[in-house]
Amino acid sequence: MKKLFVFIIILFLIAGNIPVTVFADEASSEDEAPAQTAPSPAEFYFSPGCGWPEAPDIAPEGAVLMDAESGAVLYGKNMNKTYYPASITKIMTCLLALENSSLDEMVEFSSNAVFGIDRGSSNVGMDVGQSITMEEAIYCIMLASANEVAAAVAEHISGSVDSFAELMNERAKQLGCKNTHFVNANGLPNEDHYTTPYDMALIARAFNSSDTLRRIAGTANYEIKATPTQPDTFLMPNHHKMYPNKDYAYEPVTWGKTGYTVAAGNTLVTCARNNGLDLICVVMKSENPDHYTDTRKLFEYGFNNFKKVNVAEYEKSYDLGCADFFATGSSIFGDTDNVISIDSSGKMILPIDLPFERLTSKIIYVDDVPGRIATVNYSFDGNYVGNARINVADSRVTTFMFGAPVSDNKTGKEKDIFNMKDNVTYVNVKKILFIAGIAAGSIIIIFAAAAFFKSYNFSGRRRRDIKKRNSRYHSEFDKFHF
Repeated sequence: MKKLFVFIIILFLIAGNIPVTVFADEASSEDEAPAQTAPSPAEFYFSPGCGWPEAPDIAPEGAVLMDAESGAVLYGKNMNKTYYPASITKIMTCLLALENSSLDEMVEFSSNAVFGIDRGSSNVGMDVGQSITMEEAIYCIMLASANEVAAAVAEHISGSVDSFAELMNERAKQLGCKNTHFVNANGLPNEDHYTTPYDMALIARAFNSSDTLRRIAGTANYEIKATPTQPDTFLMPNHHKMYPNKDYAYEPVTWGKTGYTVAAGNTLVTCARNNGLDLICVVMKSENPDHYTDTRKLFEYGFNNFKKVNVAEYEKSYDLGCADFFATGSSIFGDTDNVISIDSSGKMILPIDLPFERLTSKIIYVDDVPGRIATVNYSFDGNYVGNARINVADSRVTTFMFGAPVSDNKTGKEKDIFNMKDNVTYVNVKKILFIAGIAAGSIIIIFAAAAFFKSYNFSGRRRRDIKKRNSRYHSEFDKFHF
């Protein structure tokens, strides 16, 4: 029944000259962090002069600039090429730490966690048998890039670093990463440990959706207090140099993570917010200080040339009301909410001077999310810019027969529909029409039966009248024979 309804709706859309190009099944997603997922692009490109702003030249070998809300890519350079990530790996480590534990859990340090890292690599001096809270552990990882803490968190969650790496790879696939493979929790060099700028932006996008992780990663300095399980008090400055009072300070920056190994070069993930935009920048295989200066160039390119718009303010093609189905003067059909409509939360990011009419839309049918029948993806010059859901009107409204009590959705208590303060009466139209049909049918049957019996009785009476009339032809003369 639902697919028949969707088919009818599509006929209406086509009849209204809607630019529908594709209509196919969409893979199930768990909505959602974040809720609306961008399609994975083969590679980013733009045609100069076509309406897409020309981007600055940058030195890093790979880079991507992504809108954190929609997942739209504003700039890409070798964004699907694999590189060693170094310590930006720890963004995934902390994401899984938050998703699989509570902040007050105690993380204990094993001998393998403390001595299993490269000598001289980033650490905060934790010793075997000591323990800190998971929240403190995430601070140590994100601010000081502590490798022994990342290993301890992996063991705490999965029992071993190898098992945790399997969890990392599974989560990466869930986020849409197609060219990523992790073998450890800290990003220390391994030829089987790699990712791409685009995949890293997807991971950072999931990280950015957490208020807790943004708060921790956005802290410039944090002090770890001495406890019975950890004897030292020490202050950790954030390694990222684009925070206030740092060498490459940039005010819109909200959080970030650094990385460096000889094999990886400088890697950097940074998120910044300005002009209503929340942007993620990833640069990989870079020299110092290009990873900072070029990150700033890309942010300024994004903030100066793009705007975020609400799809529902521009797209009216997919709104379909009850009046489109029932051409009557009755408000019971004509003045109700839309049967289908564009979700008001759908966003897309566009070049400032680009008209909405120049976008290409692609509608994708879905049947795995209650209340949603399709998603419309928008693109320009082959590049995805955002999407919106096509929703069906909420079918969970309580219905009732006249005179029956109705349950209040907020309190759960029954109330008399004739004493409702808002004077709104909900009517089950289908049930009324069904009952009216039965009543009309019954009346027709009664009248038909009455007409039949009336006709039958009239015929009998007519025969009796004819017989009686014929009897009049007998008179007193009948006894005489002439």
